Amino acid sequence: MDAAMSSEDLIPAQRELFNHLLCYVKSMALKCAVDLGIPTAIHLHGGSATLSEVVAGTRLPVSRKPYVRRLMNLLTISGIFTSSSSDAPAPGGGDHRSVPLTPASRLLLVDDDDEHSRSSKKLAGRSMATSVRFVVNPLLVNTFFDMHAWLKDDNAAAAAKPTLFEMAHGCSRHEMPRKNADDNALYNGAMVAASRMAMDIVLREVAGSKRRLWRRDHQLVGRGRQPWQGVGSHRCGFPHLKCTVLDLPHVVSQARSADDGTPVQFIAGDMFKFIPKADAVLLKWVLHCWGDDDCVKVLRNCKEAILPAAERGGKVIIIDAVMGACPHGDIASMETLALYDVYMMHMDGVERDERGWEKIILEAGFRRYKIVSLLGFQSVIEVYP
Repeated sequence: MDAAMSSEDLIPAQRELFNHLLCYVKSMALKCAVDLGIPTAIHLHGGSATLSEVVAGTRLPVSRKPYVRRLMNLLTISGIFTSSSSDAPAPGGGDHRSVPLTPASRLLLVDDDDEHSRSSKKLAGRSMATSVRFVVNPLLVNTFFDMHAWLKDDNAAAAAKPTLFEMAHGCSRHEMPRKNADDNALYNGAMVAASRMAMDIVLREVAGSKRRLWRRDHQLVGRGRQPWQGVGSHRCGFPHLKCTVLDLPHVVSQARSADDGTPVQFIAGDMFKFIPKADAVLLKWVLHCWGDDDCVKVLRNCKEAILPAAERGGKVIIIDAVMGACPHGDIASMETLALYDVYMMHMDGVERDERGWEKIILEAGFRRYKIVSLLGFQSVIEVYP
């Protein structure tokens, strides 16, 4: 211990480190709440419930009530839930306080595609419940335990150096869903949920402004798992938008048609080899998975795909994070981006700043681009030939 440090410095320093050390407990508590269906139980009780009502709504043994109180206390202090009182419910306190949902916990409601909803009425809105289960699962969490060993690996042959995920599991992140049925279900579910939410926000913002990411009669090619399902494009002023989803064969074989009347066709293929001709190409949460060389290859294929439609406003639309693009002072978004950047290390992915995006965009042969903040800590990058 540094004897030169005063108690005034030592106490907050110790507290800060313990907060960091125990942060994983917050993630586990969040997953526990989702797995128990606590947000849904509160929602079905009218949006606010006492501790006893939470225990009853989740069909937990009454004997577990003291532990549920402690769980809810943590998640309330953390902001996932709130309290009808100005004070958070104390671990040993009474049961008179109600716990209302917050905007964050409303994103954890089980939607109509989730197994928990089969015994409950259909819930409105988008859900991140599957995303919580995907990110906070042993397969991914265990990957980071040997990060220090991976960083120490000085293998000069980059091609032979395994990713962090490969070092932990013996196969790439993209190969694992083919080997592990449970991981495949979680992976696809999380991607579909994220696609729905992102496209819903984009279409709302575009419909509510003078911005136009694509024309009403555009032929749009997108890469991702069912990015159009449930977005309600016909309600957002794009009734004639034609959508094509390009993905790997094992993904397309499980694809479902859109549920909102949007004309969608699915094409099995590899973006590194070809992209169907289109007026616009949408790349959503894709390029951050690859290094610069791979991204340039894909962007060049995108350029070839949209060149015949240049007179129709041909462009590539990238939905992804831009490091440093957060509003000044938005610490939460900055930290979220930094966390996501380190998280992507497990598959050798990277979150780029504007300079990084500019490098691969210009190297791929595009002349200009524009970054628009529509999705909070994520951005929309419009790229023009």
